[in-house]
Amino acid sequence: MLRAAYFGQELLSTFGTAIGEIALIPATGGLFQVTLTHKVKSGEEEEGIMQEILLWDRKTEGGFPETKVLKQRLRDHIQPERDLGHSDKKKHVSSTDVQEVPRTESTTSEAPKPEEDGAQAVSAGKKDNCEDCK
Repeated sequence: MLRAAYFGQELLSTFGTAIGEIALIPATGGLFQVTLTHKVKSGEEEEGIMQEILLWDRKTEGGFPETKVLKQRLRDHIQPERDLGHSDKKKHVSSTDVQEVPRTESTTSEAPKPEEDGAQAVSAGKKDNCEDCK
């Protein structure tokens, strides 16, 4: 129940009033499901059909979600245009979107590749700060 309350708090703090309600329903046997119930708009009509979508099921998914994954799944249904910031999944870039930059030969020795020593690649000279870091 404590974990469910934590996920509920995370979703409310991220989506605020875009979420009408979060309900915690106690159960036994390791049940942990996150469902979204929303009204599907049909054309110009105010009233729509109620639809329930299973966002996460512990038994089928094999455990509990990462908070960012749960937020992404909810966002994809209620606010697909919303950017979740630095924890959001990367957008798919096709090969036609990438511009090739010519490499220049360096006289210094090359740094070890990230896959060789577990280090992460760092771009020199430019710092990219997320909005939280500004």
